[in-house]
Amino acid sequence: MPTLNLGILAHVDAGKTSLTERLLHSAGVIDEIGSVDAGSTRTDSLALERQRGITIKSAVVSFPVGDRTVNLIDTPGHPDFIAEVERVLGVLDGAVLVVSAVEGVQAQTRVLMRTLRRLRIPTLVFVNKIDRGGAQYGPLLERLAARLTPALVPMGEIGAAGTRDAHFLPFTARRLRTPLLDLLAGHDDALLSAYVEGRVSDERLRDCLARRTGQALVHPVYFGSAITGAGVAELMAGVEELLPAARGTADGPVAGTVFKVERGPAGEKIAYARMFSGTLRTRDRVAHGDGAEGRITGISVFEHGSAVRVPCVAAGRIAMLRGLGDIRIGDSFGQSPASGAEHHFAPPTLETVVVPRRPGDRAALHIALTQLAEQDPLITLRRDELRRETSVSLYGEVQKQVVQATLADEFGLDVTFRESTTICVERPVAGGTAVEFNGREPNPFLATVGLRVDPAPAGSGVRFRLGVELGSMPYAFFKAVEDTVRETLRQGVHGWQVTDCTVTMTHSGYSPRQSHAHQRFDKSMSSTGADFRGLTPLVLMSALRRAGSRVHEPMHRFSLEAPPDTLPAVLPVLARLRAVPESTGTHGATSVLRGRVPAASVHELESLLPGLTRGEGELEAAFDHYAPVTRGTVPTRPRTDHNPLDRKEYLLKVTRRAGG
Repeated sequence: MPTLNLGILAHVDAGKTSLTERLLHSAGVIDEIGSVDAGSTRTDSLALERQRGITIKSAVVSFPVGDRTVNLIDTPGHPDFIAEVERVLGVLDGAVLVVSAVEGVQAQTRVLMRTLRRLRIPTLVFVNKIDRGGAQYGPLLERLAARLTPALVPMGEIGAAGTRDAHFLPFTARRLRTPLLDLLAGHDDALLSAYVEGRVSDERLRDCLARRTGQALVHPVYFGSAITGAGVAELMAGVEELLPAARGTADGPVAGTVFKVERGPAGEKIAYARMFSGTLRTRDRVAHGDGAEGRITGISVFEHGSAVRVPCVAAGRIAMLRGLGDIRIGDSFGQSPASGAEHHFAPPTLETVVVPRRPGDRAALHIALTQLAEQDPLITLRRDELRRETSVSLYGEVQKQVVQATLADEFGLDVTFRESTTICVERPVAGGTAVEFNGREPNPFLATVGLRVDPAPAGSGVRFRLGVELGSMPYAFFKAVEDTVRETLRQGVHGWQVTDCTVTMTHSGYSPRQSHAHQRFDKSMSSTGADFRGLTPLVLMSALRRAGSRVHEPMHRFSLEAPPDTLPAVLPVLARLRAVPESTGTHGATSVLRGRVPAASVHELESLLPGLTRGEGELEAAFDHYAPVTRGTVPTRPRTDHNPLDRKEYLLKVTRRAGG
């Protein structure tokens, strides 16, 4: 039976989880529709999700549609949990983007649609809540086309909008012909020619719509209500007819990607994986990640709303795998697409220190946070051994509350948080070099390391290259230098991660293995990897100091809509928050300001806006880029390493002596 792995995405409160419940009910998987408010939905299984009425973790549930099995993945809508959405995108065959007929296009809606179109994921749009007061049709379609994409095909209209009797009226083939031909002919020269000659049949037009939808060139739009069920049958028909089934051959080489990891009742890891090729069987050994290997002890697939144990899983399916103790989210096995490691959304820009209320819980807290980080690749931890503190990176304040509740419910840990701070980055200003030679004071290590640091284009990350012959010393020593370079650059001159640079190894040298006749290896005369790992931070930070390092703060691009008469109150606040308006315009009777604002100011702007605009202002803000800090004191972050910027302190910690 063909499989379709379908994602349900939306801005928070658009009705995404309610739509999932209605789809399961319509397919006969559940007898009674769960309620988000009552905490009885199938996919919101966490106690915290039921308490808050929002989706926090992605969940998989299946149902049949025609001759297909649909694996439906319900994803969070709140922007603080965008990491959950990111890891799901790489395993989807198609998506349904849910939009509220009342609130319309919101900030997260636009972020999601841009990403779906960039990744060429076939997407249907479902306009929900047509039974709610204030539900719109014509004006909403115009805003969808203006703010999402003009490549939209309304598949019908609304009757009795805004009432309990609201219903979806599908367009007839004749009614669809003109808008479909106008949109599709731009992507199909043969169709355009047939259109001009009057040779386009309804069947050909429908086939072309399915083909272009499958190529993510057009997006059919359905209207309905997850609460009353209006329009859901038509949406299910569209899923069956217009979205492509999973591809891949069961006879090919095994290939898959892990997009979710959770822990079972006994603390064992359970990996959710999408199979792209081949067949995986119980007791198979699989290599994954950076060379780790494990044996599959159990496989479950999703069928008719439940997880069912099976002996094997083939290409196209989603499976729960047991037995892979070292597995992490984003790990691939076999010849999986490399997209699993690619970030589609912005990085977290906030950081906070997690503080246990009971000092004796520090060790347990670090273990618990490490387990949470395993389930969230975009959430990183920083352990400060000197201060015995652990910092966690976040997307927003709601996520902080969820972390607090999760630590209490799952680990029995009562914690508080320090005030959130913005995460900056450092970039080198120019080129800088440094070298220390084996056997020359003040170098106490049996190693020669020379490094040059050069700036690289924004967004390029860190690149390590060799400017010496690869055969000039054992490969393990080169690997030790490269690994240490990447580790050291997590904390630059000002304590922030250094990025967008090229590090070139300009000098190398070592002391060959020495031993006396009939005696054991003499470490005091022979280089080891520890020598290169010890020396590299000193050389690298010296080169970075000479290059110069500039701190960059995260900047958001914003769009602010407000009544024109409130702008005199808004503009001074924007200036105080270091926001830079770049363009002004009008949208109906509303003024629109667009520009850039520091990420550190967004939360305050959101809190002040209602009072400045009589509650009528709307703000959209999303990470855009990093910009140099040019005003005020340069922000710094306390170091958590052995501080290679202070040679004496570093050598005392690493070698127990201050010099050679």
